[in-house]
Amino acid sequence: MEIISSHYIISNASYTDCPAPDRPEYAFFGRSNVGKSSLINMICNNAKLAKTSGTPGKTQLINHFGVVSKNKKSWYLVDLPGYGFAKVSQSSRRRWEQMIEGYIRKRENLVCLFMLIDSRHEPQKADLDFLYQLGKWETPFVLVFTKTDKNKPAVTTKNVEAFLAAMTLHWEEPPPYFITSAMTKTGRKPLLDYIGSLNSNFSRL
Repeated sequence: MEIISSHYIISNASYTDCPAPDRPEYAFFGRSNVGKSSLINMICNNAKLAKTSGTPGKTQLINHFGVVSKNKKSWYLVDLPGYGFAKVSQSSRRRWEQMIEGYIRKRENLVCLFMLIDSRHEPQKADLDFLYQLGKWETPFVLVFTKTDKNKPAVTTKNVEAFLAAMTLHWEEPPPYFITSAMTKTGRKPLLDYIGSLNSNFSRL
């Protein structure tokens, strides 16, 4: 799949204020500083699409982007607020949690959640706990291991295998996963091809 255009649409604090659910939608989520915005920009080949920041927790709203593929297929790409590092109050954190849960469970055109995992680290409890919650919600998701350019290949392989092994505690088999780097554009084509295949299925619903 080839992207011909991408643009920012709107940011909201509730799924009820999101754009009309008239096309397939893919949301990107993960810990703060996992590289969501950079990955989104890499996928869309648009360095200015999603705002990147060195400050963890900068994204605090549901950010919608409109994307058009070469076959004229339109779809939404969503940058969700991260978790883990932001210095916020307990009440603010709870509002974020409610916003994320409401969006994931009630956004009717959400086709798949792309769960980003930092490949530089061993399995993190916060990531595994959230994936377990996705299972309880019966939310379709895939894994995207990021920042592989910052590792030696053997380290990436070791951490990815450790994460997939950790998932076996609650999962019979791991979901599809992708190895990526926003810097080197590793994984861009597999991700786009995967989204393209899901877009095709959505059109037949």
